[in-house]
Amino acid sequence: MNYSALTHRLQDLGGAKWEIHRLARQMKATGADVIELTIGQPDVPCPPELIVRTTAAMENGRTGYSNGRGEADALAALAAHYTARRGHAFGPENFITLPGTQTALFAALSTLAGPGDEVIVADPMYATYEGLIAATGAKLVPVALRPETGFRLQATDVAAHITPKSRVLFLNSPHNPTGAVLRTDEIAALGALAIQHDLWILSDEVYEDLVFDGVRFASPLDLPELLPRTVVTSSISKSHAAPGFRSGWCIGSAEFCTMMLPLSETMLFGSQPFIAEMTAHAIAAGSPVARGMAARFARRADLIHGRLHGHAGLAVHRPEAGMFALLDIRCTGMSGEAFARALLAQSAVATMPGESFGKGLAGWLRLSLTQPDAAIETACTRIKAFVSQKQGTAA
Repeated sequence: MNYSALTHRLQDLGGAKWEIHRLARQMKATGADVIELTIGQPDVPCPPELIVRTTAAMENGRTGYSNGRGEADALAALAAHYTARRGHAFGPENFITLPGTQTALFAALSTLAGPGDEVIVADPMYATYEGLIAATGAKLVPVALRPETGFRLQATDVAAHITPKSRVLFLNSPHNPTGAVLRTDEIAALGALAIQHDLWILSDEVYEDLVFDGVRFASPLDLPELLPRTVVTSSISKSHAAPGFRSGWCIGSAEFCTMMLPLSETMLFGSQPFIAEMTAHAIAAGSPVARGMAARFARRADLIHGRLHGHAGLAVHRPEAGMFALLDIRCTGMSGEAFARALLAQSAVATMPGESFGKGLAGWLRLSLTQPDAAIETACTRIKAFVSQKQGTAA
């Protein structure tokens, strides 16, 4: 049978990148003592107040149809939230609500790029970005992130990859998988390139509320000159420990939102009103769990660094935000994929191979910081023993 070109473009760009996670879950189902350091699941339950609000909204009849842009209460809460945070006036016309950041990114990229266009994105990148860009028919143009610049995207590196076909500069800060946070001057330099070459800036900012102490978050939305060409996506999945609600949004100019609205209506014609009511409360009240998560994740990153950095040639990259630390295992001579598979099979520690996030992390692992401290300690002990056994050194 014949299938669309879209389905062929997306082959091997979906769940296959989480194969180690799937294998780990199979092992756990058989009773194996697997420590799961794969996905970015918040380490606390969804705040009970959000569940109460959602349930009450359903009981009060908020179960009918919505519209393609979003419910008025959620749009108003988002406008007030971003006006306060970014220092510029935003109105409901600057937002479209969608089910989670992933859907928001799909809709935004589909609005901004298509066949023949090029989308510039940092390498490494979050595992779904390759598929998101491929879905549009545009070409992904990777720009290598360098450890010596803290894995923060640099304008000089981007400039070398701009062509007449360049259409979108795709940013992610705080960055997954590296935990890097772009500085204001770096965003300004990237923005100057976008203005010079008439590029859109698409910024995934889902980890904004999980920045570690001492690090300042910055956004293209901070800079007035970038507002007409900037689209930002986010959600309550990380900030409010509510990934299962699938509640996200796009922020952009009124013109952008008008152009994207028919796509939103074609895809969904409205998110659930009871989730919108809960989201409005969540955004207006702020997160009761984000700062605690950020503190724990920073502490666990320090723990991993203290236990593994320098052992038998291993190196740990400390994040500035988010839910992950990076482990450089190139000293073993193994690929991240081979190391992760062997580590799971022999030591029951599940990690994400760096290759799942692009060529820039070949020979690295991404370690989730969402397990309890004791589990992180045990995982480090197992990793040290595994590496020592591979290299024939004392643990």
